[in-house]
Amino acid sequence: MSYKNQISKYLCLLIALTLLLNLTGCKQRVQAENLMENISAKEVKVQSLNGSFSPAQMSFSVKLFQHTAQEAENKNVLISPLSVMLALSMTANGADENTLTEMQQVLTGNLETVSLNTLNQSLQAYVNALPSEDGYQLQLANSIWFRDNESLTVKEDFLQTNADYYNAQIYKSAFDSQTVKDINLWVKKNTDKMIDKIIDRIDSDTVMYLINALSFDAEWAQTYEKSNIRDGEFTSINGDVRTVDMMHSSEHYYLEDENATGFIKNYKDGAYRFVAILPNKGININHYIRSLTYEDLTKMIENTEETTVIATLPKFSYEYEITMNDILKEMGMPTAFDDNDANFSKLGTSDLGNIYIGNVLHKTFISVDELGTKAGAVTSIAMEGKSACAEMPEPKRVCLDRPFVYMILDGENNLPIFIGTVVDLEK
Repeated sequence: MSYKNQISKYLCLLIALTLLLNLTGCKQRVQAENLMENISAKEVKVQSLNGSFSPAQMSFSVKLFQHTAQEAENKNVLISPLSVMLALSMTANGADENTLTEMQQVLTGNLETVSLNTLNQSLQAYVNALPSEDGYQLQLANSIWFRDNESLTVKEDFLQTNADYYNAQIYKSAFDSQTVKDINLWVKKNTDKMIDKIIDRIDSDTVMYLINALSFDAEWAQTYEKSNIRDGEFTSINGDVRTVDMMHSSEHYYLEDENATGFIKNYKDGAYRFVAILPNKGININHYIRSLTYEDLTKMIENTEETTVIATLPKFSYEYEITMNDILKEMGMPTAFDDNDANFSKLGTSDLGNIYIGNVLHKTFISVDELGTKAGAVTSIAMEGKSACAEMPEPKRVCLDRPFVYMILDGENNLPIFIGTVVDLEK
């Protein structure tokens, strides 16, 4: 490795999205210096959600999902587009010139009407409006950690913007073994203990982490009775037949287009919605995902038919992990990863080398059972029964006994907080 590469700095973004249970907190205290006493969030007046935000967020979600599914073909996939967007948007506030242009285009689906300032405001308005009540909890937290070193100068405007719009906690730390413990403790606390560790060590090149943590825990509007749970069969993408617990219910929202059918099952109070989409027989799940457009997906959800749906949903739980460097480059932001051309001058400067993104790691977890859903994720960007689904004429029937796509949407805007696919299951 050349001397130049040895001294080059990674700008690190770390999204920790995860899930489960109500946040219980940790009694231990982070030992890094908390700079929020000097940099506090100012009140930013946001009138309402920008009209261009919904198509931008849906476009970003679908493209990110498509690239991820292609990278992990024939595996269960789960991403949180919201968490990735939040972390990348915080990072974009430090970018300039072509680096910023590419990041904006990726985050907004090339919609010219959505500037970075508009995105900051829209994300703040959207996140603030996401409900959390008894029976459904969605918690978000953001933080920025940077190395306490004379060679690194972090610009206050960058920190202030992320404090204002993302309520980011700011920490200056030695980036030693104690910082590793501090960061992992913060992640564990803000992911309801579902993710207890995101880093094992801090490389000497790493100068900053930007972290978003998300936890989701919601009860079904109508939970399943024991009598509604029976053994069933799930045919995996490779043809293997698995015996799984199938949950049977009568739902009220039916989805259909020329390529797939599906249903929507509400969580308590309709605050969030579980959407299941089953490609028609003969349509490969990978081909279906590649053919998706955000316009078609939006239209399908908007044209929901209110009717009785006999729905069969398998219980499932799994973890997922993927490195997103190539995905984000392919989506249109390669410059941010270039150690020579990346421009994060609005973030700060280092005497030892250019700041760039080194590595992007995304981890997720989901559990769907008779009571509801718990889900979460972490993204680290380092600058480094036989089948019980026999044919019936009426009512509508959707049996998820083969690979399917699913989403968790907010109930107001129908935007995906999580999106994934199940291609194989084991009881």
